[in-house]
Amino acid sequence: MNVQQQYASIEQIRNQITVKPTNHTESKDAQAVKTFESVFQDTADRIKFSRHASQRLQTRQIDMSEEQKVRLQSAADQAREKGMREPLVMVDNLAFIVNVRNNTVITAVNDTERAVFTNIDGAIIN
Repeated sequence: MNVQQQYASIEQIRNQITVKPTNHTESKDAQAVKTFESVFQDTADRIKFSRHASQRLQTRQIDMSEEQKVRLQSAADQAREKGMREPLVMVDNLAFIVNVRNNTVITAVNDTERAVFTNIDGAIIN
């Protein structure tokens, strides 16, 4: 008994599963890539909070409004323009140490009456 099986080449299989657009619009994959790129760019520009800073926000019961977050981001951008690396940023009664290169808040303090800040290279009061 001689049984021969016909195997398809990789190209034949690839041609069977590749979806080609039928009109002049872009494929769904290209649209998904654009969506991912735009989302990535939007989130890359936003300030992030390190694990330590997130814990400080939670334990110190610090709630930030969207307006305060915008002001914090604006101050981080301002610090970058001035060449600062780790400034102290004051937003209302909140103090943040920001790593400008990573666009990340390192720590957050809400009791600034007798606070001491070290290893900063500038301050922005916003």
